[in-house]
This record gives sequence, structure tokens and C-alpha cells, in this order.
Amino acid sequence: MTKLPVSLRLNKSEYKENERLHWADQMKLAIMQPYFFPYIGYFQLIASVDLFIVYDNIKYTKKGWINRNRMLQNGRDVMFSLPLKSDSDYLDVCQRELSADFNRDKLLNQFKGAYRSAPYFEQTLPLIEEIVRHENSNLFRFLQHSIVKTCEHLGITTEIRISSDIAIDHTLKNQDKVLALCEEVDANTYVNAIGGMELYSKEAFRDKGVDLKFIQSKPFEYPQLGAAFVPWLSIVDVMMFNPLERIQNCISTNYELI
Repeated sequence: MTKLPVSLRLNKSEYKENERLHWADQMKLAIMQPYFFPYIGYFQLIASVDLFIVYDNIKYTKKGWINRNRMLQNGRDVMFSLPLKSDSDYLDVCQRELSADFNRDKLLNQFKGAYRSAPYFEQTLPLIEEIVRHENSNLFRFLQHSIVKTCEHLGITTEIRISSDIAIDHTLKNQDKVLALCEEVDANTYVNAIGGMELYSKEAFRDKGVDLKFIQSKPFEYPQLGAAFVPWLSIVDVMMFNPLERIQNCISTNYELI
């Protein structure tokens, strides 16, 4: 084996510094549509990157999870949701509005009734109240506020931007739109939820100088008032039953990038 000249060898500290500088040059990006109190994997995705772009100019999906999720009530999962004003099914999320008769007290009482006996109810309730009582009736702005406030509560410091604020051709769709966003923000790593593995081509991203990764959450189990554990509920459930430090550890470590 040929040895490098002494002048070309790196000692251990120099190697570590070069490695640190290499990773400092990396821009990791994730993009996702907004959801109302999504599951913990959504926040793992946000925390795993340097920049998180939330779609506002994307079509609202009627039977999706944008304005609803699941909570624990009497030992089983039940749905909670934001009521929307009746409108065209072809509007973007940013064009949809909350219903004029949205009863915020009713939704808060649903959370209170379900989680009043949870060990971290008192610590979590003020966040839930701040989010649910937010007065903006625009669906996207309401959801954006909820995501930002939940990230602040969880100690997630990732920069969050809105897709329509970024100067790309917004008529692009799917993978082409993601690649355009990557290029515009100088991202060299793109992290997507595991459910999108069949939607994107690693070769297409590699051709643009972007490393495509998929994040897969590992199981995260905790006591739920003595009942059989119901997994993957809203982040509300996680916050009601776990200390903040444990949630933060799960968000930062309890996943793998594929």
C-alpha cells in the first residue's frame, strides 16, 4: 500500500474539521402539505432538515388528513377535524376557509374530555388552546400557525417557508416541482416521507445533484391510561402522555433515513 507524503496526510483533528465543513455545506430540504396536529413522524421530518417548505398552493384533498386527525378517547381512536366552508373541490389549500360556525370551544372540550386524566395535560393544554383559538379563518394560515407553534413547543428550530413565496414555475407538478424547489433553495439533500418512495426517482434527483432520502419513523410506544396502545395518533396524544424531553429525543433519533 502506497503511503501519502506526510504533507498530504490529515491528522485526526484536521479530518474531523474537514468533515464538519463538508456537512456544514449541505442543505437538507423537506417539503410537505400542511396537516392539523399531525403524527410525530411529521415533526421528525421537519427536525431532520435545515429548511422545511410547507405547500400552500396545492390542491385540498377532501378525504385526506389536512384538516383532521385521530385522538384517543375511551381507549380507542376517534377523529377530530376542522369544519370547512363549503366550496369547490378544485381549490388549493390556501383558498379554503374554515366554516363560519366553527365552534372552537366544542373542539377544545373534545380534547379536554379525552385527555383530562393524562399525565401532561396541564403542560399541553395551553398550546392546544392557543392553536385552536387562533382567529385566522383561512385554512392554510390556520394550519401554518399550528405547525409553527407546535415546533416552537417541541424545540424544533428548522426554518419554515411557504411554497408560493419561492420563485419557481408553480405550474410544475409532483417530482418536477420538488426538483425546482430544491434547485431554487440550493438543496443538495431532499428528505421525503417514506410513503413517497414510489413517487420519486433517485436517479432523477442524482442527475440534479440532489441526494434523495426517505425518512421512516420507528415505533414509539408509551402508556395510554392503561388501555391497549393505539399507535400513530396525533402529536396531541404524544404530548399528553410523554415528558417533553422524551418527545424531543424521539423526534431527533427514533427514525432512519433510507
